[in-house]
Amino acid sequence: MPTVKSLRMWLTHELGYRVKGDRVELAGGYRLRIIGWDRRYDDFPNREARLVFREGEFTLYVAKRVPRPARYAPKGVLAVDINEGRVVVGNSSVEVRVETPVERALHYRRLAERLQGKYSSTRYMAWLRRRGVRRRVRHFHRKAKNIIEDWARKTAHIIVSLAKQSQLAVAREDLTGLVESLRRLPKGHRTALIALGYRRLAFWMDWQAEKNGVPILVVDPAGTSSTCPRCGAELVEVGYRRLRCPNCGLEADRDSIAVLNIEGRALSQMGGSLTTPTAPQMTDVNPNRWGEPP
Repeated sequence: MPTVKSLRMWLTHELGYRVKGDRVELAGGYRLRIIGWDRRYDDFPNREARLVFREGEFTLYVAKRVPRPARYAPKGVLAVDINEGRVVVGNSSVEVRVETPVERALHYRRLAERLQGKYSSTRYMAWLRRRGVRRRVRHFHRKAKNIIEDWARKTAHIIVSLAKQSQLAVAREDLTGLVESLRRLPKGHRTALIALGYRRLAFWMDWQAEKNGVPILVVDPAGTSSTCPRCGAELVEVGYRRLRCPNCGLEADRDSIAVLNIEGRALSQMGGSLTTPTAPQMTDVNPNRWGEPP
């Protein structure tokens, strides 16, 4: 049964809407009161706007035309390796680990699926006919989505801020074709990775990089967690998520190996070279301690 998830309308500036004082005039004579906006962008021209009706309220999202800042010449690379439980950011000198909220998001998804199963059978999905149950299911799905979205925004802000402070380029893996590769994984692992939303984090990293003038590089993900970043040999597992090179003796955590490989490939794109890799110093970061990205 087709359903309308949300009511929204795209409006063009001057023809569809115009801002006058503390009001927004819409086509057709409607006027909305402005309750707040980001004053940092007052001097930039208005562009298209999106009018959204959600939970009994109208919200107008106005796009601004802001000049793209010039990118600086990077002094090195800050590599990003995305996993189910953590995102590892670093290079051959330092490493930062950011925990993911995938378990919290999956908790709300399971609550929604439990309700759907309780009020359904193999022949009839009764939960769609019960308004209260339907609202509760949508609330749980929306809660799970908001957890991931909020985490992706904050984590991208952390990564790009770290790179900008040290004048580094951000390097991430090419996530094209990720869904096809996930189909070969066990169901539980696959569900967690899909819920994490790699593409959302990649989108916000790219957006923050463009906004702050930080160079961003995309590298081939093949073999980043299984080949030696020092000599290119195949690594062997010597412990839980711990690898060692039988050729040169380099030993490190699987995530640290991936970061070093991503850094090396990004430096190759830039025309630079990687110094002899060593196990970097690790730091844990909780993105919930950071404020909203600007």
